[in-house]
Amino acid sequence: MRVAIISDIHGNLDAFRQVLKDIEASGIDAVVCLGDNVGYGPEPEQVIRQVRERNIPCVMGNHEQAVLDGEHLNWFNPPARKSLQKTMTLLSEESFKYIRGMKSSLVIYESRFVHGFPPDSMNIYLFQASKNTLKQTFREMKERLCFVGHTHELKLIGFDGKASQRISLQKGIVKHLHKDRKYIVNVGSVGQPRDGNNNAKYVIWNSSEDSLEVRFVPYDIAAVVSKIMAAGLPKVHADRLW
Repeated sequence: MRVAIISDIHGNLDAFRQVLKDIEASGIDAVVCLGDNVGYGPEPEQVIRQVRERNIPCVMGNHEQAVLDGEHLNWFNPPARKSLQKTMTLLSEESFKYIRGMKSSLVIYESRFVHGFPPDSMNIYLFQASKNTLKQTFREMKERLCFVGHTHELKLIGFDGKASQRISLQKGIVKHLHKDRKYIVNVGSVGQPRDGNNNAKYVIWNSSEDSLEVRFVPYDIAAVVSKIMAAGLPKVHADRLW
């Protein structure tokens, strides 16, 4: 089975559309979304509609959490807070209802899916976890694989029962998943990559081959930048796309 895992679309409909085209051309059996469909980008309503229309299972991200809860909104820096406040005016009541129904984690295909860090954190970044925290988390994790987003970066962490190992994920196919190890897979960002490459990113997990494929998808960044500025969103979120 080939499952596409997407995350952190952040209202970037142009990037999302190109990723969906790539997914459709790649012979995918299923898609799972790791949250943060909103925030930063100019078209959060349209992104949510696409996710809903395609019946893509999706967990709640910290940006979804923030549009529902003022306490979490205050955690963000001023530009991100301004972006989220603008985002709230762009969302329909249907989208708010959809967001309220999101779960903090999903277990499907015998794997765990969460925005930030297992088992169900929307706010903890993978890079914040110490070796001891990772060891304890892996030992408590019932699933062999856990897919996360939140950092907007690509990363693979393996655990052999004694120690964890951080492995870089690059464009292409990675075939070093071992049946006797557990993994946390950080799948990158569709709408706002922060790994030094401005293509939209997502990961394909092939459960039959026990492999991961990292996909880089180009899109019209200039068009999104124009939309961000026209919407009155912070310029920093346009500049980051480049």
